[in-house]
Amino acid sequence: MADSMMSKAATMEIPISSNGDSRNLAEDDSLEQAAKIQWSLREKDLQQVMVSGPNLNETSIVSGGYGGTTEGIIPTSSIKDLRMKSRGVSIAPSQIAACRIASQSDDILCVPGSNMDYVGSNSSMAAEEATRGVAVEKFDIMKKWGLNTYKCTKQMISERFGRGSRTVDLELEAQIEVLRETKRKYENVLRLARALTNHFYSMVQTQHALGDTFADLSQKSPELRDEFGYNAETQKLLCKNGETLLGAINFFVSSINTLVNKTMEDTLMTIKMYENARLEFDAYRADLEELNMGPRDAVTMARIEAAQQQYQIHKDKYERLRSDVTIKIKFLEENKVKVMHKQLLLFHNAISAYFAGNQQQLEQTLKQFNIKLKPPGADKPSWLEEQ
Repeated sequence: MADSMMSKAATMEIPISSNGDSRNLAEDDSLEQAAKIQWSLREKDLQQVMVSGPNLNETSIVSGGYGGTTEGIIPTSSIKDLRMKSRGVSIAPSQIAACRIASQSDDILCVPGSNMDYVGSNSSMAAEEATRGVAVEKFDIMKKWGLNTYKCTKQMISERFGRGSRTVDLELEAQIEVLRETKRKYENVLRLARALTNHFYSMVQTQHALGDTFADLSQKSPELRDEFGYNAETQKLLCKNGETLLGAINFFVSSINTLVNKTMEDTLMTIKMYENARLEFDAYRADLEELNMGPRDAVTMARIEAAQQQYQIHKDKYERLRSDVTIKIKFLEENKVKVMHKQLLLFHNAISAYFAGNQQQLEQTLKQFNIKLKPPGADKPSWLEEQ
């Protein structure tokens, strides 16, 4: 390339006369100076090309010989490759070109600039689709919940302000109110029975301590041995009968607690679900009535059809829960009568036998109702459990 540049500089045309003399000395000096300047500029460009090189992808070098009629175009990319090879530098293949080759396969996704990391496109797309499906499902759930909450809140406010109508089953509403009142009364009975158990337990413990004290004094007071002995035996007998009565009262409290806090509570939970279903049913009923009162265009008819479907769904749910509440209230009433008949008879017989001092009748009452007393210290863990 340097030789071609120098040959071009050497072929500068300088006018010469026929006898070889210069036409004009001043003109010769100016031409020689211009040639030197042009040569210095070309030499600088050549040095720049050899050091850093121009943009070889966009340029080419034109070479031509002295007196030649044609010029040869040398691709600069070949010069760049030769220059890089002469310096011992290897040219890395383009990552974009490699990605284009690799992308011809349908199962490989090439990401340029990431050290040729290949990621399975099918698996990534499947994961993306699954994530999108979950997000859409959650959005639909939230949308339905929000719409349902809005309708129910609107219906509830309308009922409280007397603007909206509500569905009422007078017979069922009366039974529900009776059940709630019964539960409040039974809760009071349960509270008083627990208080009686606590107080009576304290009295039994006091009698037990008093009997031990009398027995100790009978041993240490010879002159009052008999008197202290009688009282010690009496307190021990009362303590034993009191423990038997405590077993009966505890059984009574346990049965009332099961009836109030489990059986009645389960029925009240069903009643709560029924009331919520009734509110939803009235909300969608009011929505359907409002749409029926509007214009009957194509959009409105589609909305009316959707509202009719929702109305039917909530109507079926309301009727099903109303039937469940009716059945549960009926069974609860029967169960309550059986349980309370047994428990009240137990409570009466046990209390009467205890205060009458009839130990045999008290023990017979416990056997009649299959109540087994725990021996003293039964609640304490064994020595193996303590280890």
